[in-house]
Parts: sequence; C-alpha cells; structure tokens
Amino acid sequence: MKTEFLAEYIRHPKTVGAVAPSSKYLAKNMIKNIDFEHCSVIAEYGAGMGIFTEEVIRHKKRDTKFIVIERNEHFYKILRRKFAKCHNVFVIHGNAQNLRKYMKKCGVDSVDYIISGLPFASLPHDISDKVLAETRKIIKESSGKFITFQYTLFKVGLFRRFFDIVDTDFTLKNIPPAFVLTMTS
Repeated sequence: MKTEFLAEYIRHPKTVGAVAPSSKYLAKNMIKNIDFEHCSVIAEYGAGMGIFTEEVIRHKKRDTKFIVIERNEHFYKILRRKFAKCHNVFVIHGNAQNLRKYMKKCGVDSVDYIISGLPFASLPHDISDKVLAETRKIIKESSGKFITFQYTLFKVGLFRRFFDIVDTDFTLKNIPPAFVLTMTS
C-alpha cells in the first residue's frame, strides 16, 4: 500500500500531497470532533486510499449518508472496490469544488461535516479559494464543521478567510506528523 501511494505521489505531486498514506492515529484524530449520533451527512475530499473513509464508516450510523470524493483515478478505483457494498456510501470520481453537484445526485441539501485530505499547501490558490468558498456555502451554518489536516500551519491564514478555527491538534504518529484543524463558519 505504501509503495503504491508513493508511486501516485511521484506521478502527481501537486494533487497527491504525501509520500505515504495517513496513519490510523491521524484518522482517529480527524474524526474525533464528529458527532456521529446527530449527523445525517458527511463528505470527504481527497480520500486517497481510504484511511479516513474506513474510520468514518466504522463510526457512522447506517442512515448517515457519506459522500467520498477522489480525483485521482487510481485511488478512486481502489475506493470503489473497497466500499462498493457499504450502505449510504457514495464514492465519486471528481473534484471537491463540485460537491454541490454530487450532493444533488445523492438527494442532499447540506452537509454536517466535511473532512479533507486535500493538499492545500500545493494546490493552486484559485482552486483552494474555490473549494473553501464552496465548502463554506454547503456546510450547515450553525453546527457544521470542516476538518482538515496539514503538515505545517503555513495555510492557517487561508483557512481563517473562510472559517473560524475552533480546534487545532497535532498527530505525531504520522509520516510526516500533521496538524488537524477543525473549523466552523
């Protein structure tokens, strides 16, 4: 799995933001602020090989819809195979900035939580702005949360233009170690 991930990073360094898949420790940290009992829709940007996806599926209620978006075709095929039989899990080959279109196909108006594995540090500025602006519009106003991880706090200013950061945590047991940012609108 790690060599497969590394190969995709070498092929697509701007869109695959790491040399290894995220650790189970980072996955647990990414979902710790999700209230699984009271949420009906979760979305994931940049699911990669599905480390966070597995953790969400393990904890979500059966009726909770989970929209998983992956742009990389190789990773998308892996995700589709792994999660094809999971109830209310929609694996989509596409871009995060098109989440609203995918939501309509799934019969969803708003999202409670969006978790993101997107490499904002290497994405072009206009793409980052579009994704974050769209995320802000889609996420539930009073209770929704946007959760992402970053290897540095270099992009905190970008996130603060769109959200209030309500929690910052650090996961040492990951290659490389990562910050987890939980945000509200």
